[in-house]
Amino acid sequence: MLHMVAKLHYEADMAQVDIAKKLGVSTATISRLLQKARAVGIVRIEVIDLATPEEITTALIAKLGLKQAQVVDAPVSGGLGALVSAVDTMLKEANLKTGSVLGIGWGRAIREVVGAGLPRIPGVVTVPMTGGMQQAAAHFQINEFVRQAAERMGGTPHFLHAPYLPSPELRDAFINDPTVKEVLTQWDHMDAAIVGVGLPHAINPPEASAATANEKALNQAVGDVIRHYINQDGALLEWDGEERMIAVSPAQLRATPLVIGIAATPEKARGIIGAVRSGMINALATDTTTAQAILDLLD
Repeated sequence: MLHMVAKLHYEADMAQVDIAKKLGVSTATISRLLQKARAVGIVRIEVIDLATPEEITTALIAKLGLKQAQVVDAPVSGGLGALVSAVDTMLKEANLKTGSVLGIGWGRAIREVVGAGLPRIPGVVTVPMTGGMQQAAAHFQINEFVRQAAERMGGTPHFLHAPYLPSPELRDAFINDPTVKEVLTQWDHMDAAIVGVGLPHAINPPEASAATANEKALNQAVGDVIRHYINQDGALLEWDGEERMIAVSPAQLRATPLVIGIAATPEKARGIIGAVRSGMINALATDTTTAQAILDLLD
């Protein structure tokens, strides 16, 4: 009887009054049986101490070898706006000043964080880290993110009027254009950058991606940073057409003192690990749910 009552209540989630009706006894009897089940050890109730964001942050920095990390409590709404304070803190600690160059990536995370606000750093120079895409979706509008970032920070925007993947015939013409070359030169002098981490194409909604068929064929990819795909070990995965990209290179990202990856989706945990191991990001703004998923994989 004890085992049956315990299973009905704790496993089947049946109310005590319903169990009483089912077994033809009083509710008080069911209550006494449940108390006895706990007393003799048939049922054990355990209260789990959840790690605080501060503890998770410390663990992430240690296990991934990050320069910085900021972990916020996972919002009930699932929105990325909660990461604004995390990015704000890291950019302030980077001691950016007039003339400092901040690279801006693209994607939903960048769109939400830039749209929600960035710290005031008058005179900072904001530059896009990839050319534009022939996509109407809001999260692809990188020049607009650059404009908004400069407006919120009190800085100066530099725009890149070129596609991210031009034809072989037109690529040289674009990169030799004086206005394009001016932005490309800034990539060698970035003081900080904010980027998203892409989902593997196997689980990425079609409307969220502007990837070519060659990119989607990368079965080993766990994610990407500015279209540079990686596996979980951090190895770069080449794809046919990558040499035509007008985008910041992995070497330029590795040379940037602070590259903040912004991601708050547990499905991106493997991609985040790969991105950090590749050296393309060295700081992370995320939420507790995603951070725990990363730590679980590392363990």
